[in-house]
Amino acid sequence: MEDIANRASTLERMRALKMARSTHAYVRGNTIQFYEWLAGSRSAARLPSGPPVWICGDCHLGNLGPVASANGNVDIQIRDLDQTVIGNPAHDLIRLGLSLATAARGSALPGVTTARMMEEMVEGYDHALALGDEDETPEPNVVRTVRRRALGRRWRHLADERLTKVQPRLPLGRKFWALQDNEREELERLFMQDAVRSSILSLNGREVNDRVRLLDAAYWMKGCSSLGKLRYAVLVGIGGSKKTPGEYALIDLKEAVGAIAPASAHAEMPADNAERVVAGAQALAPNLGERMLATCLLGQPIVLRELMPQDLKLEVDQFSRAEATKAARYLAYVVGVAHARQMNRDDRRAWRRTIAHRPLDKIDAPSWLWDSVVDLTASHEAGYLEHCRRYALSDVA
Repeated sequence: MEDIANRASTLERMRALKMARSTHAYVRGNTIQFYEWLAGSRSAARLPSGPPVWICGDCHLGNLGPVASANGNVDIQIRDLDQTVIGNPAHDLIRLGLSLATAARGSALPGVTTARMMEEMVEGYDHALALGDEDETPEPNVVRTVRRRALGRRWRHLADERLTKVQPRLPLGRKFWALQDNEREELERLFMQDAVRSSILSLNGREVNDRVRLLDAAYWMKGCSSLGKLRYAVLVGIGGSKKTPGEYALIDLKEAVGAIAPASAHAEMPADNAERVVAGAQALAPNLGERMLATCLLGQPIVLRELMPQDLKLEVDQFSRAEATKAARYLAYVVGVAHARQMNRDDRRAWRRTIAHRPLDKIDAPSWLWDSVVDLTASHEAGYLEHCRRYALSDVA
C-alpha cells in the first residue's frame, strides 16, 4: 500500500486526524506537551517528589485496562509502557488527572465533578499505598463491563477482529500495510531465533519443542503513540503440521524509542530502550511484563509481545457523574498498586504523608494536583483548538 518513503507523511496525517477527534484524544496523543509543561510551569515547580520508582510516564485512560497474564489470568493494569522510566510517581497521578478531567469535559460534566474526581483519585491512590490489596476496592461499572468482556474472549475473537476469515492472514488495507522485501527478510530471521521461539512457547502451557513459524506479516498502523515508529504484526503458526498449525498466535513488534518522561537523578535503567520498556513493564504491569521480550530489528530496539484476546483498553466515551468519581478512585488505585509494590513500608508512609489531603466533605483536592490539572486542561484545550485549525487548513489545502 505505502512504500517506506511515503509512510512518514501518511502516518503524520493519520495522527493529526486521530488527535483532532476531541480534546481527550489530543491529550492522549500529545505526551510531549505534558512534559513541556512540566519543564516550564510554575505549578510544576511546586510538585511533591515521591520515592523514585518505575512510572508509566504516559498514564492516561487508554493506557489502563484488562491485561492477561501468561497463564490467562486477567487483571486491570497499565497496558502501555513506551514512556516508562524510574521517576517521580506524582507525574503519573497528574497525567491521569488530566486525562480524567478532559474525559469529564467531553461528557459535559460540571466542574464540581472534576474537583470530586481529583479528590477520589488521591483517596484511591492512598488506599493502594496503605493496603496494596487489589481486592479491596470495588470496580466501577465502566471497568467491570470491560473486564467481563475480556474474560469471555478467546482466540477466535482476536482472529475475527484482525485476520481474514477464509484463511488466517493479515488483511492488507487501512491498518495493515505490505512489507518491503528487506523487512520481510529481517522478520523471518528474527522468528528463527531461539529467544523469540522460547518467548512464544512459554505462554499458555505450550510444548517447549513445538515448531514456531512465521505465516504472515505486515506493517501495522496502530495508535497515536506508535505512529512514525516501526510497528509490525506477525501471524505465527505453532505446532501441528506444516500445512495446518496446531494453533495460531498474533505477535506485536513495536520500536522502542527514547522516553520523553524525565527520569530521576542517578536512576539506573537499561541503556537499551527496549530493555527499559520491558523492565518498566515487569515492575508496573507484571501480567504484561512476563509476556514481553526486548530484541532488535533493522538495527532498532524492538519490544515483542504476543497479543492476548483479553487485552483491552478502557474506551470511555461518556461518563455519568457517579461513574466519573468511581472510575477516578479505582484507576488511581490501580496506579497506586503499581507504584506501591516497588516501595518499602517507610517509603510508602512518607509518600502518603506528602500527598495527604482533607476529608471528602470539602472540595479540596491537594493544591499541587488541582492546580496542575487546571493549568494543563487550559493549555491542552488551547492546543487542541490550534491543532484543529492547522489540521483543517492543511486538509483544505
